[in-house]
Amino acid sequence: MVALQIESDVEAERLDGSLEKYRIALGIFKNQQRLQIIPKAINLKQLWAKYCEFKEHQISPTSYIQDFLGRYARAIEKLPTQNISDSDAIAIRDYLLKTYPPYTCKRFLTQFSACCKWAEKSKLINSNPFEGLAGDIRAKRWDTDKIDPFTPAEREAIIRGFEKHATYSGYADFVKFLFLTGCRIGEAIALQWGYINHQCTEIYFCESHNRYGRTGTKTGVVRKFPCNVRLQALLLSIRPDDYHKEMLVFPSPTKKEISVNSFTGVVWRGGMNGNLYYPGIVTQLVEAGEVARYRPPYNCRHTFITECLERGIPVTRVARWVGNSPEIIFKHYSGVLGENIVPEF
Repeated sequence: MVALQIESDVEAERLDGSLEKYRIALGIFKNQQRLQIIPKAINLKQLWAKYCEFKEHQISPTSYIQDFLGRYARAIEKLPTQNISDSDAIAIRDYLLKTYPPYTCKRFLTQFSACCKWAEKSKLINSNPFEGLAGDIRAKRWDTDKIDPFTPAEREAIIRGFEKHATYSGYADFVKFLFLTGCRIGEAIALQWGYINHQCTEIYFCESHNRYGRTGTKTGVVRKFPCNVRLQALLLSIRPDDYHKEMLVFPSPTKKEISVNSFTGVVWRGGMNGNLYYPGIVTQLVEAGEVARYRPPYNCRHTFITECLERGIPVTRVARWVGNSPEIIFKHYSGVLGENIVPEF
């Protein structure tokens, strides 16, 4: 209001050069100290935006888009307060606990703490009010988050289920490929014939695809994958005579990239497609007793890695094939080795 008054007085050529008129309007008198404008403190939303700029080129494009610009940013938007103080951090923690499962709450608090730790080092805030809050939450991950590979019999049952399905048999080769390569689902969706040599003995995983479009691989590294006889035969059998290098190896029924959500939520697991419910192929196999329990498509990757290790293939080689580090392979898969082996006496 005072700024508008000054602007009006300038235009009317009646500006009070001593500024006394405006000091009085602000409640500040001649003998008091000069008015100091206190800048508004940065809030968590603004801080997170700066933190995302810092992290953008340090993490995979998929994680950056889906997690940092996606789920974490959306969670911040819904918070009851975005101020950064000890009391506000406690209020945020309590809100998250009431709104999300403990594991998700713990994950959010861990990320908010990492953001504020970076901001503290960058001199944007004085302290990290989220420090230690995630450690106070006891959370157990669901069994579905653990490495839970399919057995060889379950794998073959799933492949047969897709091959025989009246509506979704077109996805059978895609499912076979997931089991035979252990690649990430987005990498199989993005695969083009130009990334496979003419003899179909080598595959180069260069890109991935998600709902936001095509990106690089999760690690940002192009990797070469050698094809065994079974995989080579599969690729040669499905390659069109008139193929070109930009043609998708596994197109959807509409000849575009397969939708992960539709494949998982309708074809694999089962769900609503418009006004109709489609029973998922794997869900039906579970009900029929051919698969012990439901597991998502990503477990095709777990199945490949576990079988490679059980066959004695060196961890370093498996890590190169699937785009992980040997340390990650050891950490996540050492506890499941041998679980699917039946002892011979």
